[in-house]
Amino acid sequence: MDKILEAVVMSSYPNNVKQGLVRRVIEAAKQPMDSEQCWSMLELSTKLYLTGDTKYKREIGKEVLEVYGHYHPEEFEEFFNVRFLLSLLQEGYGPLGKRSHYVLDYIQLGLQFVLESPSANSIFSLLRIEVLRKVCERPSPKQCAKISKLLSQHPQCIPTGKHQVLFCQQLIRCIGQFQCVSEGEEDIMEFLEQVNKVSGLLQRIWRAQTSAILPSLKELFTIISSTEEQEVPSNALASVVQFVPLELMDGVIRNLTNDDSITDVQMMTAIGRMIDWVSWPLGKNIDKWIIALLKGLAAVKKFSILIEVTLSKIEKVFSKLLYPIVREGALSVLQYMLLSFQHSHEAFHLLLPHIPRLVASLKKEDSNSATSSLEQLAELIHCMFFRFSGFPDLYEPVLEAVKALPIPNEDRIKHLLGQNAWTSQKNELACFYPRLASKSETGKIGLINLGNTCYMNSIIQSLFMASDFRHSVLNLTEGNSQPLMTKLQWLFAFLEHSQRPAISPESFLSASWPPWFTPGAQQDCSEYLKYLLDRLHEEEKTGKRIYQKLKESSLMSQAVEHHYLNKTLIEKMFGGKMMTKIRCLKCLNVSSREEAFTDLSLAFPPPDRHTRGSTSVLPVEEIGPQFIEPPENPSQLTGSPWIQRKAPVAGDPAVPPMPVETLGFQEPGEAADPLSGNAVGVDAAKDPLLAFGEEACAPKDSRSVPDLINYFLSPERLTAENKYHCEKCASLQDAEKVAELTEGPHYLILTLLRFSFNPRTMKRKKILDNVSIPVVLKLPVLVAPEKTEEVCWRGNDRAAPGSGFTSVVYDLCSVVVHSGISSESGHYYCYSRECTDTVPHGQPQDGAPKLASDKQLDFEIQWYLFNDTRVSFSSFESVSNVTSFFPKDTAYVLFYRQRPGRQSCPLHEALAEAGRLHGEPSLHKDLMEAISKDNILYLQEQEKEARNRAAYISALPKSPLWWRDFDRDKDDDSSSGGCSPAAGGGGSGSFHGLVF
Repeated sequence: MDKILEAVVMSSYPNNVKQGLVRRVIEAAKQPMDSEQCWSMLELSTKLYLTGDTKYKREIGKEVLEVYGHYHPEEFEEFFNVRFLLSLLQEGYGPLGKRSHYVLDYIQLGLQFVLESPSANSIFSLLRIEVLRKVCERPSPKQCAKISKLLSQHPQCIPTGKHQVLFCQQLIRCIGQFQCVSEGEEDIMEFLEQVNKVSGLLQRIWRAQTSAILPSLKELFTIISSTEEQEVPSNALASVVQFVPLELMDGVIRNLTNDDSITDVQMMTAIGRMIDWVSWPLGKNIDKWIIALLKGLAAVKKFSILIEVTLSKIEKVFSKLLYPIVREGALSVLQYMLLSFQHSHEAFHLLLPHIPRLVASLKKEDSNSATSSLEQLAELIHCMFFRFSGFPDLYEPVLEAVKALPIPNEDRIKHLLGQNAWTSQKNELACFYPRLASKSETGKIGLINLGNTCYMNSIIQSLFMASDFRHSVLNLTEGNSQPLMTKLQWLFAFLEHSQRPAISPESFLSASWPPWFTPGAQQDCSEYLKYLLDRLHEEEKTGKRIYQKLKESSLMSQAVEHHYLNKTLIEKMFGGKMMTKIRCLKCLNVSSREEAFTDLSLAFPPPDRHTRGSTSVLPVEEIGPQFIEPPENPSQLTGSPWIQRKAPVAGDPAVPPMPVETLGFQEPGEAADPLSGNAVGVDAAKDPLLAFGEEACAPKDSRSVPDLINYFLSPERLTAENKYHCEKCASLQDAEKVAELTEGPHYLILTLLRFSFNPRTMKRKKILDNVSIPVVLKLPVLVAPEKTEEVCWRGNDRAAPGSGFTSVVYDLCSVVVHSGISSESGHYYCYSRECTDTVPHGQPQDGAPKLASDKQLDFEIQWYLFNDTRVSFSSFESVSNVTSFFPKDTAYVLFYRQRPGRQSCPLHEALAEAGRLHGEPSLHKDLMEAISKDNILYLQEQEKEARNRAAYISALPKSPLWWRDFDRDKDDDSSSGGCSPAAGGGGSGSFHGLVF
């Protein structure tokens, strides 16, 4: 019968004819048959099943085997013996070089017919040894899956005792070498199914024998922590972890993180490879294990590992949000990585270029998964904005991308940041603050934040960028008796000449620290600035210094020379004078008092005080200050602009005022203000500065700096509880008070009083109103007629004859921004630029003064953004728009520099002459040596760190470039890249890239 069957199978008959003939042979096989005939048929069917070159031949072999197993069990048992099976497993079947791949399938098929036979136990014992041997030979995923299928169906064949633990460990090593060689989607799905069968066998063994779990996990960790030069372990290992019971997690993580035999490099390599597992599409609880290990490392303060791994892997994790099939786990890991990385902005900033594209992709996907992920991502982004404020130029595109998504409240943000921090002790992370590989491309140097010291850093950078002040400080002679000024000189010198990307202002902080400030707490930068300038002024004033004499100007009179030489440096640079006048409304007596100031604190007008247009120039009849002269007729008092300011009377005459002006900020289509237009003397359509100003002007309802100055200078009625005690009347009387500037400072410092105290809540709240900032400001300064020849003229910027005012022009040079809603919290950063004299002294041939537009255009002067250690290029556009994009980021302290005019004042002449003669300040010997030594030390530190870092991270597993995921998504707009229905199908290439 075997000859007949073989002839039929090998014949050229059509398959339907063959099938009929084979069916007759199979039916005949169900009848009683001698042993020899059975043996021949079993040999033939074994040959067909194991070496058949078509699926049809193998199916016929299987059918015949099953019939003989059922109807001739004794003969089948005799044929399917231990010796035969051992030969199959060790030597294979078929000609050399073409051994059958179906041996395990054959054994699994035959086992079902010998389970009750006397030889069953011998067969099981043989298989327990042979499957262990097979696994140790590292079979392919397909063969491993067959072994797993065999053992899952016949658990009697699973190795026992010590061999069982060894079997699990070797099976994990096999999984670690699995690779999918094909990129076809069907092949990938088959590969995933094979991996699932193998890991499913481990799960079955672990359920029956929990004592095998920990040794298995130890082997797994050994594989993924190996730093030897070898192929990277397969991500298929993720399928193993998903079956480890979560109740074992705490103990496993604790043992790992406290094992002293595990080196930092091994731990970093292991966690890095585990993070790669977020790419595995079928893993469950992978994110939980990754996060648990990260938390475990934080608990034992392995911050260096966490930092290295986060910075090297966070972009890859982020890229996996493109794929719905792994998105949930990837987002969980990303959330923990970002929310825990709170000591530095580095990790978040790595993602900034890619967030807009991801958000656009998720919006396009329009699935429940994408919508949920977008909301969680937006919450995460706002947490990072809150934690790392001060980067408006970088954040604007991201903010634009997520502007339509929900914004979490501050309590929610603080909760998320608080519960995920690596440690509550900030000093534990002090040595891990951002590592800057090289100096900023701007050439400027940052300042290290020493624990909420951004308020000091922003002020120091603003003072440093005040070039006249910086040069004066650097020119101080050695051995002067001004200890604080000397420390500032050293700090400025290092900011000027150090090779470091950022330096520590620790020494200056300790010397300039206001005694009432709380260490480690956020402080008011304006309060610090006032204290610092006062300290420097008093230190010089009391004689603890050697005066650096400026070169005398030939135009300087003895009186003026004496006036300037007796001023301290702070008075010369930041000192101005203000006249406060109070007029009694009964007797009309005017009392006055002149005071010095180093900054003007500008309050916000009440909400009912509106401004006219975006030029920010108040109507003529509403503008102070005026030169006060008692009216000849007391009845004129009601028509006085003083009274008119607070209680206008219709029809009263108005005295021409001298308002605060901005240059080049005219509302399009609005008639130019006569004062502004005549003073500047240029056509807005032709002047690039004016054209630029139109783009930067604020909305009509917003405040501007001139509004606040005009409000500061406007008359104030003193009545009721605030009545004035008139010495002439010898009683309390209603009065009017007005402030007038009598001397404009070289550097004008304006503080916007944004923080007000609420007596009901006993807290200081912040006024978040947007205030437009002019790049050029004209300030009215009151001048006595006999002194008009001694003041710094500004070309035609003089008021009408007899008015007593001259317009002093100021250029914006620094803006300190506060980000936050309270003076006790938030963050400070500053925008600054170098303001220098670029207008030559002297006059054009026609005698006309130099116009503002002839000066180097203000918007062409480079702006810089100083944010602690980070310094970057910026622009006035960014300065103007920062509050529009980030409502909590508001201008707080402004620095303006006085612009020299036709006849420059003695200070300008002296500074200009010093600059021409000496150029950059020359530092004294000790300071130059200190800087030189520190630069050499920094280079040595860099070399040592580079060597250590190279050795430290060389073991990090290499993985595919993360950005390929984004490139693929960009190129293939038809799919978001996954294989779930939400992904739109996805191509085979994109799916393969996801998993592997």
